[in-house]
Amino acid sequence: MTDAGSARLPVRKREILREAVANALRAAVVSGELEPGVVYSAPALAGWFGVSATPVREAMLDLLREGMVTSVPNKGFRVTEISPSDVADIVELRLLIEPATVRRVVPLVPTADLPELRRLAEQIVHHAARGDLLGYSEADRCFHLALLEYGGNRTLVETVSQLHARTRLSGLSSVAGRGRLRAAAEEHLVLVELFARRDPAAAEALMRRHIGQMRTTEPGDGPAAG
Repeated sequence: MTDAGSARLPVRKREILREAVANALRAAVVSGELEPGVVYSAPALAGWFGVSATPVREAMLDLLREGMVTSVPNKGFRVTEISPSDVADIVELRLLIEPATVRRVVPLVPTADLPELRRLAEQIVHHAARGDLLGYSEADRCFHLALLEYGGNRTLVETVSQLHARTRLSGLSSVAGRGRLRAAAEEHLVLVELFARRDPAAAEALMRRHIGQMRTTEPGDGPAAG
């Protein structure tokens, strides 16, 4: 596929291709296939994915806005390195946003929506049981954003999505090695039950503990959450 050919694609097809490439790039960053600190050019990535450079450049701009990569003029994009202090900063921001929002939306979630939220939580447990960190991270992101969307604030949801993307798998590998990923995953099921019981205070407290544990990744600490 040439750049010119890509340009002639109908707009909707170009958007679908860009989204597909962006999702593939996110997965490659999360899994470590694209390494932090390494510079990747759009043509090289295009050859990897079997597409033209145009949708790759467009997709990388999405990741740039999310903080997953930085631009290197005349060379390409560098995968952003995430330090423990970066993770701590991101966790602090999420603690300011998510627990309070969860408390507010508990009474807003229709009873009819609870089975779908439970299904999303079960997907997290499923990936944890398999030790699938990439699947866990994506399922966890979907669950958290689904809850926040009931608040009706798109900017808030997009902000948390970007924060989640930036932390990626930080801490999950060591926690999985200690056999604690399943415990973190099952907290999502407990959270759904608290929604079903319409207990906003308990839901807020659990979300605060759940997110706060991302900062504890040393042996003896609690499970890393998401």
